[in-house]
Amino acid sequence: MGLLNIIRRMSLREKLSIREISRRTGLSRNTITKHLNAGTIEPQFTTPDRQSKLDLFADKLAGWLKTEAGKSRKQR
Repeated sequence: MGLLNIIRRMSLREKLSIREISRRTGLSRNTITKHLNAGTIEPQFTTPDRQSKLDLFADKLAGWLKTEAGKSRKQR
């Protein structure tokens, strides 16, 4: 969870003072006041769904691992 969300939750839901939020987070009161007054939203970055480079070889690799698991420890 981002720092802005933590500060907002402490202020709005838990009804803590700016001084108490400052003590708990270790930030200065000026910084906390600046974040509360700014009204900005933290950016949320999404990663696009991509195929793995190994997806093409998944069946072959799984087969190899299965055959190796059947061998004794010294033959691996």
